[in-house]
Amino acid sequence: MKIRGAKILVVGLARSGLAAAALLGERGAVVIACDTRPLDQLPEAAARLEQLGAPFHVQADAPFEQVDGIVLSPGVPADLPRIEAARARGVPVIGEAELAGYYLKGPIVGITGSNGKTTTTALLGHLLTRCGIPCQVGGNIGTPPAAMAGASRYGQWNVLELSSFQLETISSFRAAIGVCINVTPDHLDRHHNFENYARAKRRLFETQTPGGFAILNADDAATAAFADHTEACASWFSQLQPQPQGVWVADGAIWLRGAKLMPVGEVPLRGRHNLENVMAASLAAFLAGATLEGIAGAVRSFPGVEHRLEFVREVSGIAFYNDSKATNVDATLKAIDAFQQPIWIILGGKDKDSDYTVLREPLAKRAKAALLIGAAAGKIRGQLAGALPLIEAGTIDRAIGEAYAGARAGDVILLAPACASFDQFASYEHRGRVYKEMVRALEEKAK
Repeated sequence: MKIRGAKILVVGLARSGLAAAALLGERGAVVIACDTRPLDQLPEAAARLEQLGAPFHVQADAPFEQVDGIVLSPGVPADLPRIEAARARGVPVIGEAELAGYYLKGPIVGITGSNGKTTTTALLGHLLTRCGIPCQVGGNIGTPPAAMAGASRYGQWNVLELSSFQLETISSFRAAIGVCINVTPDHLDRHHNFENYARAKRRLFETQTPGGFAILNADDAATAAFADHTEACASWFSQLQPQPQGVWVADGAIWLRGAKLMPVGEVPLRGRHNLENVMAASLAAFLAGATLEGIAGAVRSFPGVEHRLEFVREVSGIAFYNDSKATNVDATLKAIDAFQQPIWIILGGKDKDSDYTVLREPLAKRAKAALLIGAAAGKIRGQLAGALPLIEAGTIDRAIGEAYAGARAGDVILLAPACASFDQFASYEHRGRVYKEMVRALEEKAK
């Protein structure tokens, strides 16, 4: 897409859209912006657009019809009728990550997956930093890729967490190292079916070139299939089988390229799924130039990521964990699997066309009750009925109160909702912070 001197429409004015608008302005584009919300509901956007001198429109046909190119924020579906009509007229349509790829200096590590990509991204940034390898970390994890372009430099790695929303619109974006942790059903309300969702993830590897590396989960069939769609060198990680040119678990240890990396017991993160995250990040760090000794030491010092199986505190012998990032069913399954103690689990939020029936068996074995909250509570109740006691809590504060009243010392109260947060909260981070604040308040009351 031509940028300098071109009239470019930025669609969606959350963080990524604003970062795209700023980068476009710096690179000489004539920026126009639109959002479904009026500008008086977008104070940060209003200030930024004024600085750029960029006109704003509430989404309508006109701005889409008078531009040379369109840049989509990740939250904007790429198949909206106005966008499809623009494509049909020959207008180039790209996403914010693709735009960033035009200007990011230094090699890129792109990390995707249905679950674990945030932990893997944060861990890889930690590993590279501890091993003295220059990097910056962002993407879906915080700083939008477009906002990282200015700070990028040759010889510095750009470690990016990339969602399906960011990947579905890439074409010339190139990851020197691509990583996929797993692919399980998620965001089906946006992608319509699992095949479309997996295809969006696969774009990360389809755009790689010879000389790159595709780090893939050998134990996950959907992920393993990406090896047939990339020119990069497939490099594997597995908990089930040796991978001589990759990384695997055997004899109570993690092995990388035939050498013992570290004992499994020294990994500080809870849950078997986190072994996959550690293996993937370790292999990526090794390919980026880190030593085995440096990687092992950095893994041991990794503090974990907020809202991912985060221990909050213990009150009256009851342990509270915050896994607000468990926004899909597979993430909740992994959270349940991480505990041997009896669980009181908080489920619900905004449904993403998910199938909750797969939770029936593990919850019947592990959980004393499920506390149901949010808009999806009715659907979850219908699909879990009879598997375990279900308590209609409605809100997180009531769920915490009900669970605490029924729990006994040694039990775990776990927020792992299997749903998006947008019915009652601004984000999964907001939901997790509220949960933690309420647990702290409960502790004060219990003193």
